[in-house]
Amino acid sequence: MGRQLTRFLFRTATACTAVALALAATSCGVLGGQNNNTGSPSATQATVSVSPSPTPTPTPTPTPGVGPACKTLRCTSVLVTGDMLVHAQLWQQAREDAAAAGQPGYNFVPLLEGQRRYIQRSDLAICHQETPVAGPAGPFSAYPSFNVPPQITTASKNLGYKACTTASNHTIDRGTEGLVRTLDTLDAAGLQHTGSYRTEADSQGILMLKTDAATIAVIAGAYGLNGLTPEYPWQVDMLDPAVMIQKARKARSLGADIVLGVMHAGDEYSSEANAQQTEVAHALVDSGQFTMVYGHHTHSVLPIENYKGTWIVYGLGNGITELSPWYVVNNEGLLVRAQFSQDAAGGWKATDLAWAPSLIVRGPYRWCSVASDKPQGVCASPAADAATYQRTKSVVESMGAATAGAHELLITQEK
Repeated sequence: MGRQLTRFLFRTATACTAVALALAATSCGVLGGQNNNTGSPSATQATVSVSPSPTPTPTPTPTPGVGPACKTLRCTSVLVTGDMLVHAQLWQQAREDAAAAGQPGYNFVPLLEGQRRYIQRSDLAICHQETPVAGPAGPFSAYPSFNVPPQITTASKNLGYKACTTASNHTIDRGTEGLVRTLDTLDAAGLQHTGSYRTEADSQGILMLKTDAATIAVIAGAYGLNGLTPEYPWQVDMLDPAVMIQKARKARSLGADIVLGVMHAGDEYSSEANAQQTEVAHALVDSGQFTMVYGHHTHSVLPIENYKGTWIVYGLGNGITELSPWYVVNNEGLLVRAQFSQDAAGGWKATDLAWAPSLIVRGPYRWCSVASDKPQGVCASPAADAATYQRTKSVVESMGAATAGAHELLITQEK
């Protein structure tokens, strides 16, 4: 009895050992990553432990942009100018320039050529097409109801502008037909635009412009329409801070890194921003949605202000205009370039703001920079150029812009 019990216990222990070995072998096969669809793995296979490879952290690509030296990993620069206001004397000049080059029609490029060097030293340039354009053969008209040669748009594109704002007090001078014709002409020239619209659906969109480093939204508004009423209320963006802020939030949700607010407002020929301009500009900045605010309309240069760390350029004067015998400030303009930089947290801010004063000269009509580095030489005369420079500088800096860091743009010193 004792020997039988001993044999039984021995056989049981042997069987249990075999089962244990088989289970262990099966477990080793699973840990080793074997495919069990074709049978059990060998009991003698060794267990292999593999550590996962760490995922490499991508190295950010520096994107310095065009313009001044970028002090962070990513920068982009935006250049803006004032009203493209074409009068009869200017389209006569454009016709003479076209004829001199053996071309038909009108050529505004020579008139505006001085801006090219500045535009080339920026990542993005935005103009303001203040008036409606006619068909290529006209009829043309100037103040008070504009209808100007469409070749002004092809000249803007030729110089390097990428987009134009179109919300102004003259937007509907020629009704819906003129508004749509202007947008069609801008499209044909390859210029993007915002501020006036063909359809209500278009008016709900946001102009988003891309550079290598950033996406830039442009949101515009005009103070009025010279007493005219648009056929549809959505045809022109009006200067309503609540609406502009709502659009800015939408732009941010769509991926805008930088949002520019554009005001067509102010008192004509003034050297100071009026109450509406300051209230709207401050409201836009206070919303936290706008990276910079700038404006035009007054046909005169206005101050630059740094408000709570955000730049406001109240008035750029004229990008192009005839010479006024009554208002010397009408003949002057301001070109502004802002460099935006991305901080370590991913936010964007204007870290450099530079301006260049300009003058319209006659004989022939030309846009001419009167910056102190004289990139085009003497414009009108040494005395007239110096007077324009000093007048512009004093107005630009009258709200503390120089103390806040705004400076003159000396294009000849940039490589």
